[in-house]
Amino acid sequence: MGNCCTAPSGSKTKKKNKPNPFAADYSVNQGHGATTKLHVLKDPTGRDISARYELGRELGRGEFGITYLATDLATGERFACKSISKKKLRTAVDIEDVRREVDIMKHLPEHPNIVTLKDTYEDDSAVHIVMELCEGGELFDQIVARGHYTERAAAAVTRTIVEVVQMCHRHGVMHRDLKPENFLFANKKETSPLKAIDFGLSVFFKPGERFTEIVGSPYYMAPEVLKRNYGPEVDVWSAGVILYILLCGVPPFWAETEQGVAQAIIRSVIDFKRDPWQKVSDNAKDLVKRMLDPDPKRRLTAQEVLDHPWLQNAKKAPNVSLGETVKARLKQFSLMNKLKKKALRVIGEHLSVEEVAGIKEAFQMMDTGKKGQINLEELRAGLHKIGQKVADVDLQIIMEAADVDGNGTLNYGEFVAVSVHLKKMTNDEHLHRAFSFFDRDKSGYIEIDELRDALNDDIDSSSEDVVIAIMHDVDTDKDGRISYEEFATMMKAGTDWRKASRQYSRERFNSISLKLMQDESLRLANEGR
Repeated sequence: MGNCCTAPSGSKTKKKNKPNPFAADYSVNQGHGATTKLHVLKDPTGRDISARYELGRELGRGEFGITYLATDLATGERFACKSISKKKLRTAVDIEDVRREVDIMKHLPEHPNIVTLKDTYEDDSAVHIVMELCEGGELFDQIVARGHYTERAAAAVTRTIVEVVQMCHRHGVMHRDLKPENFLFANKKETSPLKAIDFGLSVFFKPGERFTEIVGSPYYMAPEVLKRNYGPEVDVWSAGVILYILLCGVPPFWAETEQGVAQAIIRSVIDFKRDPWQKVSDNAKDLVKRMLDPDPKRRLTAQEVLDHPWLQNAKKAPNVSLGETVKARLKQFSLMNKLKKKALRVIGEHLSVEEVAGIKEAFQMMDTGKKGQINLEELRAGLHKIGQKVADVDLQIIMEAADVDGNGTLNYGEFVAVSVHLKKMTNDEHLHRAFSFFDRDKSGYIEIDELRDALNDDIDSSSEDVVIAIMHDVDTDKDGRISYEEFATMMKAGTDWRKASRQYSRERFNSISLKLMQDESLRLANEGR
């Protein structure tokens, strides 16, 4: 099941000792001269992908791997192949995520709106996942490209997404990362089916099982995820956020910082006043409210969403245009995400190599008793020695977030997570690197031409207004260019840090959750249990 990524919770007691999912206990990460080969998949189709497929041009790139066009040598049929480098799989959690993603795709029955798994291969250096090829583009991009955009179109998309959720839940799978980028159209035709493509954070669940691990993307997280006590209801919330964006072009819960986004989610105040909500039917607004109910017990199930009058009569939903404003917002939202992803890719490509440099040495220096574990005092003293001054209250929060096995100490794997986290919190070296990537002339500013070049792969000649709108949004002092400070603010506003480091994201959002508890933004005393 891959349950080491999740911690089902029962009564509110201290965490028991359990296997530590962040432990670096396999050959790629040990550094002890181990020669055991890493095996990720339980039952791959084979070892040599080149015997069956020719890998062609790059289609996309993520934290762990690259997606290529793959052509079946026997039939000429084209597929997508996600090739995941084993060097990038630094922890047991990373390995389990990949293994579980494949298991879930094998487990789910064929569905017209879920990308089909074709084959899996594993050699000494990589895992290769061959899937159905989707060439129609991302959800928001195609909505914008298709011209006339109406409530009826939003209803059709919502029905598809919720049917995917319903099918997953019926088969004991919680998606946990529903967002527009994870839905692609199969082809460019108007009638093209929409497909869910990414199950990297999905988990198997049993009825009544609760989970505590904070994963997902900030804009789409349900309040109970931040409260660290959740079940499959979170997928309906995320689908509700997508529906809200489909109808008005902006997310319902937004702020300048990740913590601000988290607080807005906890408050769960939905704005139906801005344009174009006055054009939207009462039935559509009612469904949004019911899907974004902060109480998961009152929130509609996937089946109840599909039974709602607005979706039951989706073909009769108003066919009046929601206006160019909504389309422009969707385009801008999509491009802003792409700009952030490019920046995060620059960061992510350096994390796996540079972040770990020196961390092992620091751990050995702090581990004065040579026990392979360090406690809070050793962590505090060690950080002080290397010039990292962290307030006791923050240190306690970080320690709590990283101490995955709950034994009051950190082993090496947990310490890696803390170190990455501290580097992020105490300096912006990675953001500086990303900023420099866009600031091609090294002027200290991103000019509009450099912004246009950065988005060159994702825009067409008609998108100049969107580039100008992004510049307008990010350039807060209105001097016609983006300073480092403005860039950093943009990156920290609801950014999906999992794209830079999945392990870092887990620690970061645990920390944010704990801080919210500390200032009583969250009240956890057996809520909803």
